[in-house]
Amino acid sequence: MNDTPFGFNRPGDGDDDRPQDPFKGMGGDMAQFADMLHRFADMIGAQGAGGAAGGPLNWDLAKNIARHAVVEQGDPSVVDAERRQVEEALRLADLWLDEGTTLPAGIRTPKAWSRSEWIEQTLPVWSTVCDPIAERMVESMGGALGGPGEIPADMQAMAGPLIGMVKQMAGAMVGGQAGQALGALAREVTGSADVGLPLAPDGVGALLPAGVEAFGAGLEVSEDEVRLYLALREAAHQRLFAHVPWLRSHLLGAVEEYARGITVDLSGIEQAVQGLDLSNPEALQEALGGEIALQPEETPRQKAALARLETTLALVEGWVDTVVNQVAEGRLPGSVKLAEAVRRRRATGGPAERTFATLVGLELRPRRLREAAALWRTLTQVRGNDGRDAVWGHPDLLPSASDLDDPEGFVHGRDEIEGLTDLDISKLTRGHDDDKPDEPPTGENDGENGGQGPGDGGEGPRP
Repeated sequence: MNDTPFGFNRPGDGDDDRPQDPFKGMGGDMAQFADMLHRFADMIGAQGAGGAAGGPLNWDLAKNIARHAVVEQGDPSVVDAERRQVEEALRLADLWLDEGTTLPAGIRTPKAWSRSEWIEQTLPVWSTVCDPIAERMVESMGGALGGPGEIPADMQAMAGPLIGMVKQMAGAMVGGQAGQALGALAREVTGSADVGLPLAPDGVGALLPAGVEAFGAGLEVSEDEVRLYLALREAAHQRLFAHVPWLRSHLLGAVEEYARGITVDLSGIEQAVQGLDLSNPEALQEALGGEIALQPEETPRQKAALARLETTLALVEGWVDTVVNQVAEGRLPGSVKLAEAVRRRRATGGPAERTFATLVGLELRPRRLREAAALWRTLTQVRGNDGRDAVWGHPDLLPSASDLDDPEGFVHGRDEIEGLTDLDISKLTRGHDDDKPDEPPTGENDGENGGQGPGDGGEGPRP
């Protein structure tokens, strides 16, 4: 009986004069490949490769790794008392928010989740976010063995199953990486909306009692205040996601567009696989188990997707900050300290930034969040809650990345645009039906501004 595991010759063993094949450098030969494929297929099957949905990323493996990570650190079940406290906090938060925003309540089902439940409930959205980059990673892993033009014709029949197997292994590897990232994130989040994405099922708002307790540790603020402040943030997010109908697809579409422009750096993987001994399955797993580096492409399309995503996420978080701090002031004595704690988490690279960097190669910039909050506060002072929330009526009304650099310019510059209401448009139409058809319209408040609308800067009438 051959003493070599799996019946493979190690590199350098046997006759060096035999015909060369693409797999010789990896320690195998054509005659032994079928047995290797069967054995590795069994190994992949034991890992649950492929996932229940049949996508490029092994989400079954990702979920198992993430849940194992949180259980290993301690993930107690939510008891009835904690569940009641969370549900009451979310309901009270919605009552307070009625005074701070015109958007109606978005939570129909308040929930208290354990960390494992957070993983289970948010996984469908994570799959939508991560599958585009996972597909690129898996395809790149399969291509690392060489395309059809690089493999001799008589070897392609044998190479096909190998490449398919490596893609399955890549799906398991990427799933493991995603599982580790989500497991780390689950240990830090306090609710379903910490990362600014609509992760919870429709109509669900959730807090994690364990996350709430960890957030409040060392703040010298009562646990009830901490829970209620975080409930305000969760409920404010859910109002946006529920009543701004285009926001969900806008956010997820921006993430997907950005992820499709990511390149995969396989140099480390290729170096590890080169000369690998296939008789050692543990060595293959170790080689394919390293973290893959994600590199954004510097293309106009990629830059536009990044700007759109970062700006929208910043606007969501900035609006939530503004509304929550507005209604918490005077009600929660520790609200200033709690708001500062949220800012510190962002400044030190909070869970959202690290998770996006791991899963889709994106790092969020806290600077944008601060600027967005300043813009929403200015907008509230000038136009009130109604005028501020009306900006969410259409994506074209949202501030752009350049507007975040000049909140005052956005707020006052848009007064003229918003002045073109139905009444003003009818005035413009009547200008062509009156006795003065040739007189150009002069913008709003003609009599008060001498023919200039606000913000014209002396440029004269607008055509």
